[in-house]
Amino acid sequence: MDHLKKTPLFEVYPNYNGKIIDFGGWALPVQYSGILEEHEAVRTRAGLFDVSHMGELEVSGSDALANIQKWITNDASKLADGQALYSPMCYENGGVVDDLLVYKKGDNNYLIVVNASNIEKDFAWVQEHAFGDVSIRNASEETAQLALQGPLAEQVLQKMTETDLSQIKYYWFLENVDVAGVKCLVSRTGYTGEDGFELYCAASDVAKLWDSILATGKADGVLPIGLGARDTLRFEARLPLYGQEITQDISPLESGLGFFVKLDKPDFIGRDALAKQKEEGVKRKLVGFEMIERGIPRTHYEVQVDGKKIGEVTTGTMGPTVKKNIGLALIDVEYATIGQELDVIIRNKAVKGVIIKTPFYKRQK
Repeated sequence: MDHLKKTPLFEVYPNYNGKIIDFGGWALPVQYSGILEEHEAVRTRAGLFDVSHMGELEVSGSDALANIQKWITNDASKLADGQALYSPMCYENGGVVDDLLVYKKGDNNYLIVVNASNIEKDFAWVQEHAFGDVSIRNASEETAQLALQGPLAEQVLQKMTETDLSQIKYYWFLENVDVAGVKCLVSRTGYTGEDGFELYCAASDVAKLWDSILATGKADGVLPIGLGARDTLRFEARLPLYGQEITQDISPLESGLGFFVKLDKPDFIGRDALAKQKEEGVKRKLVGFEMIERGIPRTHYEVQVDGKKIGEVTTGTMGPTVKKNIGLALIDVEYATIGQELDVIIRNKAVKGVIIKTPFYKRQK
């Protein structure tokens, strides 16, 4: 594990029985008590994730907004102070550099949160495409991030702060919130399909914050959650994972993220390619399916209809909440209709599945 990057909580994982794996060059816990138990905790109570491996880029200057508008497909000009948005960031050909969050702290002051495996690539990309009066700082090393997710997230976190958390609406945030003596940016966002918060703080404070949240939440059944359940939770909610549902070869339109591509805003990188793709119609489409016959689909398994390859699985597993073997697959658009039967090639054998509506799981509001 010596060669792997580590978050500031690396020394704390053993206290909670974290089982460490190599995740894209990071030493991170795949699980603590077990993936199924952790998944259920987030769906029914709340769970705490260390997501300090994520990257944070600070963007400031009088041309900060103009730069962000050029880099991303969504429209950041609509943001009010204290509001966040989700967006893909594309190459000229419409493929995806990364998907990210943009936080507007104030005029000329933004925070961009990127995927861990893409920090250096994204930082280089935005620097290469920067113009005018803009400063871009990679604050990833000194910034830690925790996610408290689940129906009891607000109830638990409220015990630790005097700030009224109910005032933070979905995709809004507050800065300088005192949580158990730790100054945090608290954002009502997440990657699980549940209500919850993401908390950004100084790397030097995160161990204290982690222990405090788990101690406070113990009576409510809050558990530490590893990468395994993080993946099954986001997958049931049909939230994309970079490198699987979106890649440099898969556009946001193909992966069902068209809502976050604003072709009516001024020019941005990839706009022409995406406008052409929309006008002509996508050739491939991401669909959800469930297995009819026994078998668990996995990433890169081939998908066929009548013996002809029509695409491949991007993510697949047994959905712990929906209790079905399910998958997402990028397939030829002519087959992408609800009720279409398909074959997933599992260990050289065609195993039958059927396309169904997604998300597989949606929480009751």
